Amino acid sequence: MANKTKYYIESMRLRTLPLAVAGVVMGGLLAGAYGYWNTVIFVWAMLTALSLQILSNIANELGDLQKGTDNENRLGPIRSVQSGKLTESDLKQMLVGFVLLSMLFGTFLVYTSFGTLFSGLSLVMLGLGALAIVAAIKYTFGEKAYGYVGLGDFFVFLFFGLVSVMGVFFLMTKSLPYLMILPASAIGLLSTAMLNLNNMRDIENDSIFEKKTIAVRMGLRSTKIYHLVLIVLAFILMTLYAIMQKVNLIGYLFLLPLPIFSWHLIYVLKNNGKNLDKHMKVIALSTVLFSILGGIGLLLSEM
Repeated sequence: MANKTKYYIESMRLRTLPLAVAGVVMGGLLAGAYGYWNTVIFVWAMLTALSLQILSNIANELGDLQKGTDNENRLGPIRSVQSGKLTESDLKQMLVGFVLLSMLFGTFLVYTSFGTLFSGLSLVMLGLGALAIVAAIKYTFGEKAYGYVGLGDFFVFLFFGLVSVMGVFFLMTKSLPYLMILPASAIGLLSTAMLNLNNMRDIENDSIFEKKTIAVRMGLRSTKIYHLVLIVLAFILMTLYAIMQKVNLIGYLFLLPLPIFSWHLIYVLKNNGKNLDKHMKVIALSTVLFSILGGIGLLLSEM
């Protein structure tokens, strides 16, 4: 076990975890701006989101392995089973472990928020949690994996944006203003952009194995335009939210990472293939920075 620890950690794909963090941070800080910050709920939400992200990463590795998409032609980091450091059985056991952790953390999250697991709202939130677990597993794992028919972008937008931000906000405030869809969509769009970057990198290998991502369906040139639209639209929606909330200047802190995103877009437009992998961390960390600055700015503007 000790010799495999490094490879178990590699299969968690830690560089993707900022995506799980961004939505929870935004939802929590927005709740704080409304006067409803709750540290315990925030911690349970963060643990739930991280465990779901790791679960998705493990299921993704298993699914791509079984379908042959993980091979010597893949341009991303060599995965643990692909390199022979872990067995498929090791990953399946890890998958079960993170399913259980996701259920455990999610249950504590709902109970902390509502004080019961049996109210109508508690059951709705537990149901959403169950759907999130299924979605995390079914991205590329098993038959009819939605990532192989181009639905990955939609589910990332839904769960890493709308469900994550609005869910945490609702658990803290027990309310859901209609304008909350704007910052939630902004985080969802940036999260989708990270998946899109991954799919642009692997477009040739994915097309060979009939993994029909949006990138494969649209072609590289159109997908780069799509990538630009995702990021620009995220800033537009967040700006619209700030305007409609009538925040002061500090409420626009989310604009500070704009030069980083601009540099990222210029790089993506000029590069292809394995070179795109260098910017996976850039967009992941920039999305978290966008979330933190945006949430803090809106929080401070209400004080």
